[in-house]
Amino acid sequence: MPGRRECSSPLKYHCIFVVSFLCWLQPAIGFGQIEFTSSPNPIGSGARALGMGGAFIAIADDATAASWNPAGLIQLELPEISVVGAYFDHNEDNVFFDNPEANKRQHVSAHDINYLSASYPFVLLDRNMVVSVNYQHLYDFSRQWDFPFQLSRGALLVDSDIDYSQDGQLYAFGLAYAIRLLPNVACGLTLNVWEDGLKNNEWQQKSVIHGVGTFAETVPVSFDSVHTHNYRFSGFNVNIGLLWQLNDQLTVGGVFKSPFTADLQHISSLTTTVVREDTSLPISQTRQTADEGEELAMPLSYGIGFAYRFSDNFTTSFDVYRTQWDDFIHKDSHGIKTSFVSAKPVSESDIAPTTQVRLGAEYLFVKSACVLPLRFGLFYDPAPQEGGPDEYYGVTVGSGYASGKVVFDIAYQYRWADDVGASLVKAFDFSQDVQEHTLYTSCIIHF
Repeated sequence: MPGRRECSSPLKYHCIFVVSFLCWLQPAIGFGQIEFTSSPNPIGSGARALGMGGAFIAIADDATAASWNPAGLIQLELPEISVVGAYFDHNEDNVFFDNPEANKRQHVSAHDINYLSASYPFVLLDRNMVVSVNYQHLYDFSRQWDFPFQLSRGALLVDSDIDYSQDGQLYAFGLAYAIRLLPNVACGLTLNVWEDGLKNNEWQQKSVIHGVGTFAETVPVSFDSVHTHNYRFSGFNVNIGLLWQLNDQLTVGGVFKSPFTADLQHISSLTTTVVREDTSLPISQTRQTADEGEELAMPLSYGIGFAYRFSDNFTTSFDVYRTQWDDFIHKDSHGIKTSFVSAKPVSESDIAPTTQVRLGAEYLFVKSACVLPLRFGLFYDPAPQEGGPDEYYGVTVGSGYASGKVVFDIAYQYRWADDVGASLVKAFDFSQDVQEHTLYTSCIIHF
């Protein structure tokens, strides 16, 4: 419930002006909209797949297939368990063209469990089948910005310090099933339940603004503002996959990830404090809180992949994947619908779908006691933005060690973009260069 402590009469107009200025500044800098730190596009898990540039739809021959193409699970011959760990390092060179004092290199890093699974192949009614249970980390929202900012609005001249943080993740539990329909055709399905698990399915945003300024060129004021958003997320969807081995060399895979409407619990708070520094008059403080039930429409995505085996040792892969980000819609507690990328009303927003292109290769060095793989990948991974996608590119390398019933893989990914992120800070001329480093390690044990 909102509560207020008002200024005395001589300062009332000044306080109202400062508070209205802060209410304008928060959304103008982009606070309150969703901001993906890692790639927003739906992709799967695993160090082997990452090492091949994420071109894995037509390969998908380990337990991570439930996240790429559940039909690929049919290739498992033994029960197995797997775990994937991830480390992520994100760097942004931010440029405010009209406010160079705010230019700064921002950095955030995180590590987490990327994937857990257990799979069991069996035969029923003379058909090969596989079941799998999975836990996948899908999205990361970690971001940390702190910078000075100087600007004027109306009669208020301000020097401020802005500290913005965003934290949280989205996970899904998956129950997957694959069946071989024909000797060379398999299909599969993964039911994803997006609920709290090892960690809460949520993200938080917090902005702290401290400023000093002059009102109407004569009245010195200082102010503090703390604005928080907390979103709790729940829902479910399905991945449907098909795997078709045309011959001994060429395999085609397809995957469809269904759209769904998630329930959001949105708790927000805003506290502002204003002081006239040349008097001993009382402080003005405004507090507002809200706890609302909202909805978030998650977009449809789908892809097709090709894998070509030149020999038992050398395989290449190629994927094309599309996500309908124009259907990524937020509906608030009053029924108002906005794009959750641009925060604009649906009728005014210009968000286009994105199309990923991924290419990978793997060569196996087969020794008497082990197998040593060498992997390489390239990809184009655009991110949704107002007016057209931001163009991101990446390269990957990977290797590993397989001996007996144990497989260990490791992969590194470098993803980058130049002159992107203009819609992150709506009211200012803004751009950023982005560099990301990702490291995956996987361990698979067969029984």
